[in-house]
Amino acid sequence: MRDPDLPTTMAAWHQHRYGGPDVVEPARLPVPVPRPTDLLVRVRACGIHAGDARLMRGDPYLVRLAFGIRRPRTAVRGMDVAGTVVAVGSGVTALSPGDEVVAEIGVGGGLAEYAIIPAARAVARPDHVPAQLAAALPVSGGTAVQALDAASVGSGSRVLVIGAAGGFGTFAVQLAAQRGADVWALAGERALDLVTGLGAAHTFDYRQVQPGSPELPAASFDAVIDIAGTAPLSTLRALLRDGGTVVLVSGNGGPVLGPMERMLRAVFVSRRRRRIRSLAATAKPEILTQLLELTGQSGIHPVIEQTYPFAAARDALAHVDAGHAVGKVVVTVE
Repeated sequence: MRDPDLPTTMAAWHQHRYGGPDVVEPARLPVPVPRPTDLLVRVRACGIHAGDARLMRGDPYLVRLAFGIRRPRTAVRGMDVAGTVVAVGSGVTALSPGDEVVAEIGVGGGLAEYAIIPAARAVARPDHVPAQLAAALPVSGGTAVQALDAASVGSGSRVLVIGAAGGFGTFAVQLAAQRGADVWALAGERALDLVTGLGAAHTFDYRQVQPGSPELPAASFDAVIDIAGTAPLSTLRALLRDGGTVVLVSGNGGPVLGPMERMLRAVFVSRRRRRIRSLAATAKPEILTQLLELTGQSGIHPVIEQTYPFAAARDALAHVDAGHAVGKVVVTVE
């Protein structure tokens, strides 16, 4: 069903080529039409993360094979959306116009007044979670849960989170601490107090302490969650106790393969009793439902460094693209 009063065009932030934030421009685009299994939502808030910046730049070149060689096929960035359903496809029965939902919508489309969400990915947003908080959850929070699960983190586990102050890292610290883990964290000096408040028992300035430093004893960790992606794989492996796991979430690399170079090397460096696993997180509505239930009720709080109005969405992308955001960045579209 589609409301006949819906407009035919919408405001959006559109990129016509790959590049830095300057390639993202305001535009009037047609309001998309949902397919039978889709929802059309009026976007209330859109979370921005490093994946949006990488797709904006087409970095590494490998991603262009999937998303467009010369320009992105999906020209509107923004994967994490909270909004109000305004139309549903003919095959959708579980949701109706007026429902408040949140979802990871895929490659992009969230930096617009209206966006398409596959109905199978949408989760009802509970009243106790505002749209701005909900939009911070899907990719970063979902990836954190999957990383901790991949390393079997539970009560009593000793966990090192490398890159603990970013959007993903702030979730990883909180969720690991909630599971009863002994959390150690590397972050920038200005964020150490924040990370401690999120549940880390031991925090270190990554400029002073790095994997291999005596402050991080060898063979002492059940899990290493590596978001920064700069330490040698053999050094990370040496941190593990017997049976431990390193989980690679991201990493640096060359312009062609990017983090994939490091993740491919991990296959050859991993050992049976000290594993190195590359994480390929996927959208899982059941995890998002869990995160929404935890938010605000069990001590899990998205750390939002800054909220930008829709008119300043390009500034939000630029801030994330610079690589120094503490926690999450959210654009309000209302």
